[in-house]
Amino acid sequence: MPVRTRVAALAALTATALAVGAAATTQAGAAPGETVQKSASAPKKAAAPRFLAASELPPHPTGWTAGPVTDGFPEQLAYCLGEGVPAYDYRHRLFHTELDTSAVQVTVVTGSAAKGKALADRLNKEIRTCAARLERLYPEIEAEGRFFGTLPVEEGATVHGLHTETSYGATDVNLLSVGRDGRTVTVVGWGRMGDFDDAPLAAFKKTAKKAVTKLY
Repeated sequence: MPVRTRVAALAALTATALAVGAAATTQAGAAPGETVQKSASAPKKAAAPRFLAASELPPHPTGWTAGPVTDGFPEQLAYCLGEGVPAYDYRHRLFHTELDTSAVQVTVVTGSAAKGKALADRLNKEIRTCAARLERLYPEIEAEGRFFGTLPVEEGATVHGLHTETSYGATDVNLLSVGRDGRTVTVVGWGRMGDFDDAPLAAFKKTAKKAVTKLY
């Protein structure tokens, strides 16, 4: 079983979902039967961020299958981010192949560009320190993290790698990206059994960039 699945169950969290109720209002002093006009200045609901399609992931011999977009923070990213993610209204999509490769995208709209930047910085920090935390929490695991640079897209994206090996010989490699467009932040994770030589870094960078440009 890949380490991303083994340790996810130990670090999983429940994201806080914020439900906002809408109340109907009437104009004071309106005559009976009179139609109440909405204010021209009433804010319009912002479009929801779009998610990657299966065809936009790094190529795989068996192809990818995309799951539905689902509310909440995915436990598939909890091995690195489970205890470091602030409470927001997250949405995510899972992807899988017929073999040992999987992927996930999680997206969140924060309250402002400043909050979006703060969240992206927090996620990057959690990923950078992930290897050390895994080794501290799980003595049977040796972990190595790598930073693969930034991508010039919207407010920027960063790409990271993580390799883990257990004392009984199981190895896994994961690629992760954190990208931001204004107040919206998206994280993409890709993982399979193997080491850094088995990771499609160039193709993943294209996917990470597409994840940000496709948001809006």
